[in-house]
Amino acid sequence: MRKTLLFALTACLLTACYYRTDTPRGSWAKGCDLSWLSEMEHDSVFAYDCMAALHERGMNAVRLRVWVNHATGWSNKDDMVALAKRAAQQGLRVMVDIHYSDFFADPSHQAIPAAWKDYDYPTMLEAVRQHTLDVLYALKEAGVKPEWVQIGNETPNGMLWPMGRVDKEAGHWTEYAGFTAMGYQAAKEAFPDIVVIVHVDNAYEQRDWFWQSMAAHGGKWDMIGLSHYPMMSAWNGGKSWQEMNTLAEANIRQLIRQWHCPVMIAEVGTFANDTLSAVVMADFVERITSIDSCAGIFYWEPQVFGGWRPAEYILLGWGSYDMGAFTPDGQPSQVMDILLNSQKK
Repeated sequence: MRKTLLFALTACLLTACYYRTDTPRGSWAKGCDLSWLSEMEHDSVFAYDCMAALHERGMNAVRLRVWVNHATGWSNKDDMVALAKRAAQQGLRVMVDIHYSDFFADPSHQAIPAAWKDYDYPTMLEAVRQHTLDVLYALKEAGVKPEWVQIGNETPNGMLWPMGRVDKEAGHWTEYAGFTAMGYQAAKEAFPDIVVIVHVDNAYEQRDWFWQSMAAHGGKWDMIGLSHYPMMSAWNGGKSWQEMNTLAEANIRQLIRQWHCPVMIAEVGTFANDTLSAVVMADFVERITSIDSCAGIFYWEPQVFGGWRPAEYILLGWGSYDMGAFTPDGQPSQVMDILLNSQKK
């Protein structure tokens, strides 16, 4: 890893050229997480350039996850960089979502990468630093200047479990906040003006305890990232989508007031019922575009349609993702048009 960083640093000294974006930094982000796109293209799902098509319809930003060492190779560093370079070449802004895991990190799963499993806390801190630098300098070498980076994915319960696991009552707050602070520091070392995001799920849920504990233990962030899946009532206590959108709006406004930082909807998704989903999305977009310091919205993997599954889902016996925002014939749906035509009020 150190050789990689030295090579990247040398390359960056030789060139200061980055691809230019079509929209200025800090403007309203209308984005999509397209992390599965390269694998879908490998499987010949699309007969056209999906990323370019979404850009033409109004998408101005792309979010891409990166795993440490996933067995299939998809969403590892090289795959992420290749997609990010394509996005930057098309004038799109880039968000990097660093999971610090070999597979999906979320509120129920924050597994330590296999290569890091025997690390003590100081060594784990250094691993977070080196991995963050490795990812971001690889982007720099490719001519990509990301606007945002997430230090962890959906981390209301911490990351790198069990070492960095936290909860409302107790937990390893020193360790978890230390990981975020180290990731923050490394990100700023690579790109001093990058916006660092700490990301949690359930946009509707007030978690004052989380942000207070983060701040008290030295955690750092520039922006708060939230996930919002308003039609998943079975996971959200049986609340209706109307309740979910209303609560999410109120929580976003409260977070901005309390922590004096912008909020990004880093993930949103609705079920593939085009008529109702369009109503749900239109209502949510109407609400958040009226919030001054809400920075934008990213739909999670909208390009999935027709029952396609990534390789790891097949191996695990999982079903296909059912909240894509494409029609059965593989074109962006009305939900996508609502999001990509959104304008800040």
